[in-house]
Amino acid sequence: MSRPDWIVLVLTLFGIVSYGLYKGKTSRDLDGYFLSNRSVPWYMVLLGIMGTQASAVTFLSAPGQAYTDGMRFVQYYFGLPLAMVVLCISFVPVFHRLRVFTAYEYLEQRFDLRTRTLTSLLFLTQRGLSTGISIAAPSIILSSLLGWDLFWTTIFMGGLLIVYTVTGGAKAVAYTQQLQMLIIFSGMLLAGYWMVSHLPANVGWPQILHTGGKAGKMNIITTGIDKKGHFDWGDKYNLFSGLIGGFFLALSYFGTDQSQVGRYLTARSVSESRIGLLMNGLVKVPMQFFILLLGVMVFTFYQYNRAPVFFNESQLDKLAHSKYKDSLQTVLREYAAVDSQRVVLAEASVNGGVGAARDGAAAGEARAAAERTTGGAAAGSLDGDGLSESLRVFDQQKAGYRATIQRWLKDTGGDTNDTNYIFLSYVTHYLPKGVVGLLIAVIFLAAWGSIAATLNSLSSCTIIDFHRRFSPKAIEPEKEFRLSRWYTFFWGVFCVAVAQLAYHLGNSLIEAVNVLGSLFYGVILGIFLVAFYRKKTGGRAVFISALVVEAGIILIGILSEQGSISLSFLWLNVIGAIGVVVLSEILQACIPEKAKLET
Repeated sequence: MSRPDWIVLVLTLFGIVSYGLYKGKTSRDLDGYFLSNRSVPWYMVLLGIMGTQASAVTFLSAPGQAYTDGMRFVQYYFGLPLAMVVLCISFVPVFHRLRVFTAYEYLEQRFDLRTRTLTSLLFLTQRGLSTGISIAAPSIILSSLLGWDLFWTTIFMGGLLIVYTVTGGAKAVAYTQQLQMLIIFSGMLLAGYWMVSHLPANVGWPQILHTGGKAGKMNIITTGIDKKGHFDWGDKYNLFSGLIGGFFLALSYFGTDQSQVGRYLTARSVSESRIGLLMNGLVKVPMQFFILLLGVMVFTFYQYNRAPVFFNESQLDKLAHSKYKDSLQTVLREYAAVDSQRVVLAEASVNGGVGAARDGAAAGEARAAAERTTGGAAAGSLDGDGLSESLRVFDQQKAGYRATIQRWLKDTGGDTNDTNYIFLSYVTHYLPKGVVGLLIAVIFLAAWGSIAATLNSLSSCTIIDFHRRFSPKAIEPEKEFRLSRWYTFFWGVFCVAVAQLAYHLGNSLIEAVNVLGSLFYGVILGIFLVAFYRKKTGGRAVFISALVVEAGIILIGILSEQGSISLSFLWLNVIGAIGVVVLSEILQACIPEKAKLET
């Protein structure tokens, strides 16, 4: 990066940390450290909820996801608005009335201690691992930009985050998320504006959408039903998996995940919590739509500008020092020539064909490039269908070079998936000085916003559901406050350690987070559904059901990953939740136990 970029990046990050430390001053007890003394207005609840969910993974991977797979990922959020309504009716009033610190305290009052402990443990396991993935995302950025070792980059990134999270608690998280979201939205809008303004003069929004549509990127609604009328249960993102599986996942995430429950428990009242959640249901889908649309815009941008053969440049550097180094140079030269010709031809296509190119040299170059792909066809045929056929042939040639690179990377143990680098590559190569630093800061801030809230929730569950609950004697508020900071520090170190492994997952990071969550969220949700809606079911039946179903979900996940069965991870949330409810009813009938209602 240039000096202006470094100045913007450092000043932005330093300003956020300083602001968080300044605003983090609160009472030195658990109510202040974890819940901001329950004094947060609804709009800060909304920004906290959005900031916690929208991690760096969202802004780093989602545009790349749309670039490679289209916009169908947006269907993943279709069940979210309905889930917000259910939460406002059933979950929020109970949590506020009982004035709990964690959602899992309620389960002991409704069931028993072991059910509370198991559920909290499932949360700590799932959220601790997924937070490690969220730390890995910005670490990848810094490592790629500076050429630093990824191990030390991750430690540096996590260390900065831990400092202000340990010091400031929930209040620091809430106030910094407010400022972070403002900077994030500004940066993403600026990137989108710059992209559109640097397309050819005749390419506007209609052409962007048309180009994306022809390439299959505008697949916003897909049913998952093939031409024979069969539903593909292995299809990751479609209307049904989004509405049903997405509903169960959102209900579990926002209703039972302490990282989100802790955000709306900070609200001043039940009404403030409800407004924050409902507003999140209204704005989340449009927000995700725009982020994915950036990926379609990047795809269109690269139709008229030079694109890398592989977006993860560090992997190309590894190949350059492997047995394929000579072959790599040949492929890169040939790819550059093909890509240059394809760009010239694409520009000619929006200017009315080869004959209408901007100047004589461009027309001649476009004609020569097109004729090479059509076997010396006549110039007149190089407009319309002939031109489109030439572009298609060039795209096939580029895909062939990319496949060769991926095959070499696989053979040498490299990472063949560069989805997480697509948007980053555009940012670093095409945005002006200063703006690059702002966009890098955006991704850092997104990471800090979600990870800080999560570390705060991991610490709250540890001290409330385990330390305080199992401590043989009462602990003074000041000592609890100090212990909470140490637990926050511990979880920060744990998540940094997990991040060291997350880089090697291979899949898109945004998918990795969601797949991991789906292994646990369904079972956790099932426990809460029984608690709220099956008042005659006791704790023993629920506890056994949760253990059995969780083991089954993990087995299904392993079989699905191995390819033994075809099932999208979103359906694991449905199976887990319904499985716990149904099995609990069966066990309650077989081994009756008088239910304990919450006080």
